[in-house]
Amino acid sequence: MKPRILVVEDEPSILESVLYALNTDGMEAAGVGTCAAGLEVLMQGGIDLAIMDVGLPDGSGMELCKTLRRSSAIAVIFLTARASEVDRIVGLEIGGDDYVVKPFSPRELSARVKAVLRRAPKVGTTATPTPAPATDGLQIDESRMQAVYAGQALVLSATELKLLRVLSRHPGRVYSREQLMDRAWDDPGAALERTVDAHIKTLRHKLRSIAVDKEFIVTHRGFGYSYQAPTP
Repeated sequence: MKPRILVVEDEPSILESVLYALNTDGMEAAGVGTCAAGLEVLMQGGIDLAIMDVGLPDGSGMELCKTLRRSSAIAVIFLTARASEVDRIVGLEIGGDDYVVKPFSPRELSARVKAVLRRAPKVGTTATPTPAPATDGLQIDESRMQAVYAGQALVLSATELKLLRVLSRHPGRVYSREQLMDRAWDDPGAALERTVDAHIKTLRHKLRSIAVDKEFIVTHRGFGYSYQAPTP
């Protein structure tokens, strides 16, 4: 089946060019021009990835993503005219998987969509769950994009899931930011060290929501990060 993409963009010329690029590149893309219309479509389900303009007539694409993240882990790519690193980090911290600055090539955006989809398990899949071994009580269910600890589950973005999987495979091993970029991003060259920090910060926050008194990820200043099995 073709991946289903929703584009939330209010500028007709940009929306038309993006939809054309995606549809001619083997995807099934549709577009809307407001946050309200985007949320309505996304809540109906069946979308594999959403492309959201940051500035929309009735609100911000970032606020739309925050609302979406309360119930869904589908991949999100932001479009924005703002190129500062701070804006990019904020977008990643609230659950975005990638960030594209205007003006951009629709073909490049299509390639980024494919890269994000490759690392994102299909949302809503009915495949048999494949949780990773978890002697410490933490299980990673890739089919549902979840981490489960002590019976409590949290929904992760594709990048957060991949980061946690990499770190938890070898408890105690310290990974540099560069090593994590190599293992958790399909295009490490497109990521920044600050991007890793942003995803780690969000991942930690989510893990603490299911285990307030546990610390799963340890910072090694000047080196990177490691995973430690939480004590009972």
